[in-house]
Amino acid sequence: MPLLEDGRLVADHWASVADGPLPEGAVIVPPARLAEAAPRNAPLGVSIGNDVQVDTLAPWLPRLALVQVTLPKSKDGRAFSQIRALREYHGFRGEIRVAGHVIPDHYAMLLRCGASTVVVPEGSDPAVWRAARRVVSIAYQHAQSAEQPLALLRRRVA
Repeated sequence: MPLLEDGRLVADHWASVADGPLPEGAVIVPPARLAEAAPRNAPLGVSIGNDVQVDTLAPWLPRLALVQVTLPKSKDGRAFSQIRALREYHGFRGEIRVAGHVIPDHYAMLLRCGASTVVVPEGSDPAVWRAARRVVSIAYQHAQSAEQPLALLRRRVA
């Protein structure tokens, strides 16, 4: 599946390994395999479902270069909270990748929460995703992105 970063398609250099031997290079593993994969001298990522409490990853975060959060369906917003918690409460600075049932309507909010990259369906048009990012340009909440909330805009205008 293609990988979208900052509105453009980019190459994916990570291998996802649920079971079996770990290949050389950057790997994404489930939480149960972190202890096995951590001693390797290669970039390490973890793939979590939206039912995982991100606090359980806290001891591993200094070793991780990537956390992949999976949305099982478009109407389940727990992954948005996981992303925000990783950035705000745990100070995670690595890549946060979003996979699963992601639609263009999610893109702007995923970026505001702190997502870095999104796995998009095969054949996706990056222009559609870039346009979806600009649909709503004003938000009420503070965010991890550089955009300012509406309250600050109101103060500047006044």
